[in-house]
Amino acid sequence: MPTAVILLAFLSLLRLVLLAGIVYLAVLLVRALRKYLRTQDVRKEKAETRRSLGEVLKSHRTRCQMTQEFVAESLGVSRQAVSKWETGAADPSTSNLLALAKLFGVPAEELLREMEREKDDKT
Repeated sequence: MPTAVILLAFLSLLRLVLLAGIVYLAVLLVRALRKYLRTQDVRKEKAETRRSLGEVLKSHRTRCQMTQEFVAESLGVSRQAVSKWETGAADPSTSNLLALAKLFGVPAEELLREMEREKDDKT
C-alpha cells in the first residue's frame, strides 16, 4: 500500500513537471513571436537596402557595358552569384564589393553612398 501512494505521488509530480515545461515552452514561443513581429520594420528596411545595393551594382555594370558573365569571370565567381547580388537575393562579401568597385572604376564608398542616397530618397 505505501508503494502505491509513493507511485501516485511520483506520477503527480511528473505530471506537474511536464505541465510546467509545456507552459514554459509556450511562454518562450509567445516571446519569440512578439519579438519577430516587432522587428518587421527592420526586416523590411534591410530588404530595401539589399535591393538598393543590387540596383546600384546593376546600374554600374550596365554603365560600363559589362555582362554579368564578364563581371563574374573578372571576380572569380559564378554568373549566378552576380545575378543574386543584383536582384538582392544575396549580398557580396566585402572583398567582392571592393573588387566590384575597382572593376567599375569607382571607390567602394561611392557604391555604399549611392545605396544610402537611394534609400534616403525613398523615405
